[in-house]
Amino acid sequence: MYVRMELKYFLKMATKRERAEVATACNNSVSYLYQIAGNHRFASPLLATQIEKSTRLVAKTSGGRLQAVPRASMVRHPEIFYPGTGDDDKGPLTVAEDDGAA
Repeated sequence: MYVRMELKYFLKMATKRERAEVATACNNSVSYLYQIAGNHRFASPLLATQIEKSTRLVAKTSGGRLQAVPRASMVRHPEIFYPGTGDDDKGPLTVAEDDGAA
C-alpha cells in the first residue's frame, strides 16, 4: 500500500546525509526544509518540484524506508499541480481578441 509521505516525516526518518543531499539538490538549507515541513513557510512551485524530484532519488536508495514527498503538499495552492479540477477552470489564460473598442 502506498502512503503519501509528508516532508516532516521524510526529514524525521532520513539520515543527516540524506537530508543534506535533498537540501543541496534544491540549492537550499536543511533548516529551510524544516520551515516548509512545519508549515511556517510554503515552497514555491519550482522548489516544491525540486524537493519532490530529490526526495524521489533519495528514497530509491533508502531500501524502502523513505518515499518521495509529493510537491502539492508543500505549496500554498496545491490545485496548481492538478489542472482541470477547479469549477472555474476554463483553460489557459489568453489575451482577449480586439472587439473594436478603443
